[in-house]
Amino acid sequence: MSADADPWAALAPAFVDRHYATARGRTRTRVIDAHLRWHLPEPPAPLVDIGGGAGTQSLPLARRGHPVTIVDPSEAMLGRARAALAREPGAVAARVELIRATGVDAVELLGAGRYAGVLCHGVISYVDDPAPFVAALCALVRPAGVVSILAKNAATMAVRPAFEGRWRDALRSFDARGEINALGVATRGDTVDGIAALMAAHEVRMIDWYGVRVFVEAWPGDSEIPGDIDDIVAVELEASRREPYRRLSRLFHVLGRRSG
Repeated sequence: MSADADPWAALAPAFVDRHYATARGRTRTRVIDAHLRWHLPEPPAPLVDIGGGAGTQSLPLARRGHPVTIVDPSEAMLGRARAALAREPGAVAARVELIRATGVDAVELLGAGRYAGVLCHGVISYVDDPAPFVAALCALVRPAGVVSILAKNAATMAVRPAFEGRWRDALRSFDARGEINALGVATRGDTVDGIAALMAAHEVRMIDWYGVRVFVEAWPGDSEIPGDIDDIVAVELEASRREPYRRLSRLFHVLGRRSG
């Protein structure tokens, strides 16, 4: 893949440096990390992060002792991961392998049934057809292993434009299944039941699901959210597992376990 074929080369700075540095971005990372702690096996269980980009979600797992393979088609994003690894202690950096590939190609490159945990967070929204993508994720996980998928919530497409005062956009969004996101890229929404059904077709049964980013969506764009980040995360984590709050989330996090 040439540099010109890497759409994330121009988007990486905004995504990594701006979004993940905000309270909204840090909240997302920490809430998902808590969910993973609840469900992943203890380290050093091997993990693979499909579309793992700069390693924002993977590095905390490597610090806890997991060997982690980050797979991403973008050299720009993997470059950010290399830079982050250079700032880590040698023992942590040694646990992380970087592979440039698509999620669908990862099975052939890495081998089926190899990982105790397969992560794919915020990637499936950029895929036109989620079925072959989910099939690849399920193929990578070993029996009794965990598949973790973060997707955009199709049921709450009207929330963001409404919070931002874009009322006509909000009205059109009630039945929408996609949108142009803050990076200017077309994305697709999914449903918990839809993702669970795709996993179940490959012997991965949903064990739980959570909402991600509930209350932090009330602040438009990358504006600063008032309050201590630990307090924000604590509230968002509680909302992530409670009804009806989790159903109002911007994103949802599905975890499934492979039979065997």
